[in-house]
Amino acid sequence: MKTPVQNQFAIDVSRIREEARKHITRGPVTPANTSDLDRLIDVLNQVVATEMVCYLRYTQNAIVAQGIDREQVAAMFREHADEELDHFRRVSDRINQLGGSPDMDPGSLVARSHTEYAAPADTDLQGMIRENFVAERIVIETYTEIVRWIGESDPTSRRLIEDVLAEEEEHADELNDLYQPTAADEA
Repeated sequence: MKTPVQNQFAIDVSRIREEARKHITRGPVTPANTSDLDRLIDVLNQVVATEMVCYLRYTQNAIVAQGIDREQVAAMFREHADEELDHFRRVSDRINQLGGSPDMDPGSLVARSHTEYAAPADTDLQGMIRENFVAERIVIETYTEIVRWIGESDPTSRRLIEDVLAEEEEHADELNDLYQPTAADEA
């Protein structure tokens, strides 16, 4: 009986060492990263804008929320805001690692964001929960597409977006637990 051939791991360490020295000015981006860096940085800057808009919306909602469940919901909004700000920082750091500059221009933030920012017309908790839930669903959809688009071209950026995506799904799950659908939602 013939023994199956093992999948042998083999790399040319000498070539890798030479390339690392030769292209040291490229920072952490090595030839193993096959992504279109300019396009990737542009997409990650959209994520930066989205995360900042989400941070601002959650923060604003936590401050103005009123009603019998205000404390519980405001605490969740503050927690989500903190996590959105952490996502913003982590993605900004990745853009910098890739040799880009995080675009933090407040004048174009909303235009680059995947979600919308709208101050609530009133302090209705269900309205705020609904709008944040919709935003989380948008982010889940777009970040899933970003993960697919990155594929194997940049495993580090893909893992970062996957990590952020998992936290966004947790946010949506928490909001889903509090949301009370209306007849308009069924239409």
